[in-house]
Amino acid sequence: MAWKNFEEWAAQVPESIRQDPLWQFQVYPKALSLSDLAWEDTDRMMKDLRGQVIAAQLTRSVCSICANLEEGHGRRFGTENAYFQRVALEFAREAREWYYRGRRFLSPEVLQHRLQLLGEIIASLILSSWEQRRRGQAKTIRAAVAKTSC
Repeated sequence: MAWKNFEEWAAQVPESIRQDPLWQFQVYPKALSLSDLAWEDTDRMMKDLRGQVIAAQLTRSVCSICANLEEGHGRRFGTENAYFQRVALEFAREAREWYYRGRRFLSPEVLQHRLQLLGEIIASLILSSWEQRRRGQAKTIRAAVAKTSC
């Protein structure tokens, strides 16, 4: 691994990604860093047939967190964005369970860090998706009121 902490990792992310408005969404850089960490974490898993299955599922679920955040961000605010955040949330939960299943391939410190990071991602997505859904519902109500107003 070429970096020792989040700040070092973030510094090596291309500027074009760091300047994207999505980077300002606090959970996105965390999820993106987790995808790099998972890449490193699965190296040992790939040497064992049982670990290969876990590595494939772990990689898919971790990468899907970012993919859904990217898709949802293109929808801006409201219920569509909330939908993609909820999907990202479910992939984060799935990734947490795959990390747990793969614990025999990881040091206790690495496992604890990944579970903690996923806990932060999950908590942020719960709050953010709720807020996005609320915004979308408020927009729908305003539109309905505007249609019925004289």
